[in-house]
This record gives sequence, C-alpha cells and structure tokens, in this order.
Amino acid sequence: MSVVSLRERLRTESGAALLLLGVTVAALVWANSPFSGAYEHLWELPIHVDVGDLRFDMDLHHWVNDGLMVLFFFVVGLEVRQELAIGSLRQRSQRLVPLVAGTTGVLVPALVFLAVAGHAAPGGWGVVVGTDTAFLLGVLALVGPAMSSQLRVLLLTLSVVDDFLAVGIIGVVYSEDVRLGALLLAVACLGVLWLLGRMREWRSAPYVVVVVVLWGATVQAGVHPSIAGMLAGLLVPALATERADVLQAKSLFRDYWQSPSASVARNASAGLARSISVNHRLHEALRGPVSLVVVPVFALANAGVDLRGGALGDALGSVVTWGVVAGLVVGKLVGIGLGTWAAVRARLGTLPDGVGPGSVLGGAALSGIGFTVSLLVVDLAFDDPAVAQAATVGVLLAMVIASLVGWVVFTVARVRFGEDSADLPMALSPAVDPARDHVKGDDDAAHTVVEYLDFECPFCARATGMGAELRAHFGDRVRYVVRHLPLTDVHPHAYLAAVAAEAAHRQGRFWAMHDELFAHQSRLEPGDLREHAAAAGLDLARFDADMADDALHVRVRDDMASARASGARGTPTFFLDGVRHRGPHDARTLVAALEANELDPARRRRS
Repeated sequence: MSVVSLRERLRTESGAALLLLGVTVAALVWANSPFSGAYEHLWELPIHVDVGDLRFDMDLHHWVNDGLMVLFFFVVGLEVRQELAIGSLRQRSQRLVPLVAGTTGVLVPALVFLAVAGHAAPGGWGVVVGTDTAFLLGVLALVGPAMSSQLRVLLLTLSVVDDFLAVGIIGVVYSEDVRLGALLLAVACLGVLWLLGRMREWRSAPYVVVVVVLWGATVQAGVHPSIAGMLAGLLVPALATERADVLQAKSLFRDYWQSPSASVARNASAGLARSISVNHRLHEALRGPVSLVVVPVFALANAGVDLRGGALGDALGSVVTWGVVAGLVVGKLVGIGLGTWAAVRARLGTLPDGVGPGSVLGGAALSGIGFTVSLLVVDLAFDDPAVAQAATVGVLLAMVIASLVGWVVFTVARVRFGEDSADLPMALSPAVDPARDHVKGDDDAAHTVVEYLDFECPFCARATGMGAELRAHFGDRVRYVVRHLPLTDVHPHAYLAAVAAEAAHRQGRFWAMHDELFAHQSRLEPGDLREHAAAAGLDLARFDADMADDALHVRVRDDMASARASGARGTPTFFLDGVRHRGPHDARTLVAALEANELDPARRRRS
C-alpha cells in the first residue's frame, strides 16, 4: 500500500478507529514490557513555559490532557454549532429525540455506576457519562449496516449532546481551587468570541488568538480547559454558503487566471475563504490532525496500564472496574434505548428515515465506547493509583464488550428483522416517464441524469451551469430530467415558483420559464411570477387560471413525494442512471461517475 493510499485510508472513520485501536494496544504492550520505565518517564517529563509573570508548569502527560485535548473538544464544539445552525439540530422535530436520548444516555449510566460501585468510589460516576465519537463512528463503519448514513447522523447528534453534557460535568465537577481573576479573563475571552461572531468576522486568525488566550486563562483559573474548548467551538459561527460570495470568489479567481500575480492570488485566496464560514474552515483544518494525531497521542499517554504483578487480577476483582463496565455497556444501551423509545412514543419527533429500532439499539450499544472522555475523567476523578488503574481497565473492557454487543445487535436486526440498511433509499422512484417528466434529450440516450431542484436554490444546475456542461460533454448520449423539490422551510417562494413552471408547461414553455425563474431567483413573489411568465411568452390569462388549478399543485406535491421515496432531502440532488449520487455534484465529478457507469453496468438501474 502506498503512502498516499494509507493516508487516505486513515482519514476514513474506520481507518481512524483502527489507528486508535492500534495505538491503544501499543500503549498497553509498552507499559507491560521491559521498557515500561521509559513509558512512565516519558509522560513525567516536566515542561514549563513562561509568558511574562505567568508560568505553565506541567509534565508531558498533563500537556497532552490539558493542552492537546482542548483541540479535540474545540472540534466537538464546532460540530455542535454546525448541527445547531444548519444541521440535524436546526429544527425542533429533528433535535428533540437525540436530545432526550442523549440526556438519558448520560443519566442512566451514572446511576448504574453508583448502584454498582458508588459505595467504593462515589466520585467516579463521571467516567461513564461520555462517548468517544471517533471510536463510535469508526466501529459503526466496521460492524454496522453497509449503508448507515442516517444512523450515523443520529448517533453523531446523540454523541454531540452526550459530549456537551460530559464536558460540562468535567468543567464543573472536576475543577478545584478556582482562581477568580483568571476565570474573569476566560469569561471576557468568551465575550470577545461572541462579538467576533456578531461582527461576522470571516478571518480565522482573530478566533485562534482569542482561543489560545482563553485556554491559558482557563488553565490559570484552575478550571479544566475541556470546557473552554467546547464553549469556544460553540461560539464560532457556522453559516450556509451564500451564492453571492461564491460568485465573488469566482470573479476573483478569473482575475488571477487572466493576470497571475502574487497580489491577485492573495485576493483570490481571501475571496475563497470568505465564501466559507470560519467554523467550517477551522473544522476542516483541525479535523484531520485531531483524529490522526491528537486523539492517538492521548490514547498513547493514557491507555498504558501496567497489568503485571497481579494488577490485572486486582482490577478484575475490583467493584470499580465492573461499575465502569456496567455503566458504559448496560447504562448506555438502556439509557439511549429507553430515551429514544420515550421520545418517539411521546411524539416529540421521529427516527430518521431508514433507521429501525434494531439499528438504534446497535448504535446505543456502541455508545458504550467511552475511551477518550472516560480516560480523561479517570485522570481527574481518582487520586488513588490502584482505583484509577481499575477504572482504566474497566474503560478498556467496556470498549471491547460494547463493540461485540453492538455487532451482535446489528446482526440480529439484519437477520431477524431485515434491517440491512440504516440509510435513505438510493433508487429513483418512480422511474422517468417521458410523458410526464420534463426531459431534455433522447429517450434512448445512454445516460439519464435526474435533478431534484428548487427555484430558490442558489446551487441548482441552471444557476451553476452544470447541466449545460454535462450535455456539452456527452451530447446526445445523455438526457437531462428535472423534478421539483421546493424546500419550503428555507425557501418560502420556491413552491409557487414550481407551480408557475408547471403552468408554463401547459403552454409548452416549461424550459423558457425554468430559465426565467433561475435568472431572477431574488424576485419570486406572485407578482414577479406574472412578469416572468410574460417574459417567457405565456398567455397571462391562462397562466393565472392554471396557477389556481389544484391539479398543478398536486403535480408539484407528487414530485416532492417522489423525492422523499427516492431519498432526496435537499437540493440539488442528482440521480445518475437511476441511482442517487452522493458527494460533490460539480460537473467534473458527475461526468466521472457517469463514465464509471459505462465501465461497470452493474452500478446502473433503469431510470
């Protein structure tokens, strides 16, 4: 395997999980080898940094746990902000089920631990409240359904709630000797981050500087910096990409293409950065280093438990070990399972399309992989090395048992209940009907591209010119079909625009109206639609009558129903030769996918 292919493999969720597992095993082997002394001395290495009168004096182990791991929690905070702003936590119906299940997935494990080991280590309940998101998603890729993107979204949302509560617990419960002056400085830094977001500051450097100061203030205050990382990530704004910013970046890049120079390249680079929110840019820059460096280094520093000299037997005989195992394995399964059932039963929301109860339980079992957060709390909660060692063994045992239980549950769900997938449908339904659908190209063309579009969507094919590029590349070997998917929750004018296009179709002017609507996306009020109809050459009296015809509204709603049945949830969504396309939808990517279908006909379905 080449270095490039290995790097790409490690960037996948399953690859990152295998890397983390390998590092964990390496830490255990090293700590139990003749070179265990070197392992201990490495992490006890003192490192101090002086900044003026301030001194940060910690050993390497604490620099990893209190320094590097802030990046991990900062990335978690960025993800939470994305989910709240534009993701799965944006709508009430989408967030209540994982919010309830995530909360019970924290409370029940804590209660289970206290019931089993509370008399021996009452302060250890925080060990079992967190879930390792990276490990969870990686193991899901290994043992879960082959197609599980919808389950992944649910589990990611659950773990976001879980981690948010866990970090709050760490910051409040496991912080001691808080110093007020430094704490006030940390609060001021949070205020500056909020102001930067309100000012729509697009450059990342100011945020990075403030976060570094925030970290230092939190350390000096005696509060665990994990909470600072999480809160900082939550305050970095995440916004959907605006079409105007993309067009501006395109214009700047054209300037560079016409006059390549350092100053023009700098302007083009700044334009590209402005078109993407600072949250997404920081997340993209940090996600790889955090999963491939920060978390593995943390595992190397914390998973090395010396089990020689009867230590393993002592740990297996300790009630703390089994309290941790019971809390993570049983508590997470029961807590998340019951929380999900209760939320759905109370009609607070629904499970994502394609996700069955067996998949939910399988994911709940995998949530018992605490690892990162659990090991961090072990380091904070226990002063007695023997108790800390027993808890660490419990975390490692729970990781193995939870993975096996998850695999068994997924297998039973697949064999007994037919839950082969936890994903949206992939096949176009119904197939293209030239007598009904809006088609450009020959009926016997080699390829069919179906686009579900929204006339207010700034990135649909007519707006980007992508559809024209496909036809220019394939010529008469491709036919292009459009169906309606007005996103009424974000584009209030899209539905009536779709009806207007269907009214134009009755006069044989669908494509003319299609082009008019996309050319004037900012003017789609009812009065504007009449102007566009006139520009498209329609009889306005007939247009007005058709706009009030229920049959056209039914026609648009039928397209929306077909989108749901086919797995389309946003625009644009493309189906290539009858199969939903996932990933980037630029012209070059779609051309490559269609050409791959020519080489592998098994990838195609009749459309």
